[in-house]
Amino acid sequence: MQEGQGGRICVFRLSEGEDLAEAIKRRAEECRIKAGIFNLIGSVKEAVLGYYKDGQYKSIWLGGPLEIASGMGNIAIDEKGEVIIHAHLVVSNEKGEAFGGHLMKDSYVGVMAELVIIEALNVNLQRVFDEKTKLKPLRFA
Repeated sequence: MQEGQGGRICVFRLSEGEDLAEAIKRRAEECRIKAGIFNLIGSVKEAVLGYYKDGQYKSIWLGGPLEIASGMGNIAIDEKGEVIIHAHLVVSNEKGEAFGGHLMKDSYVGVMAELVIIEALNVNLQRVFDEKTKLKPLRFA
């Protein structure tokens, strides 16, 4: 466990057509945030969600438009100092059916999305590759 304080709060409106995962990462880099949390709401034209099984993510493609009912995640850095986001998304269709999972690339912002990033101060969050799981779990450096 690490304990820190909340720092800056950066708020963004993401534009139609942006890749959601790449947009979150880019905005964290623009704010120079290396540790933090985020949430987002809005819509996507389509979503690709991941489901982790047997050491890899299985992709689930969902056609849209879809409402982002809940989006959240954290920000850390890898062993090379690169910003890594870990995001989960719950989207719903016009019937109110909800689907959730790990946010993957090729999920494109619909009309718009709103992103709020909260910086974590005095914590050092790193993601380091783990051979057993084939993931980069959080490590508290």
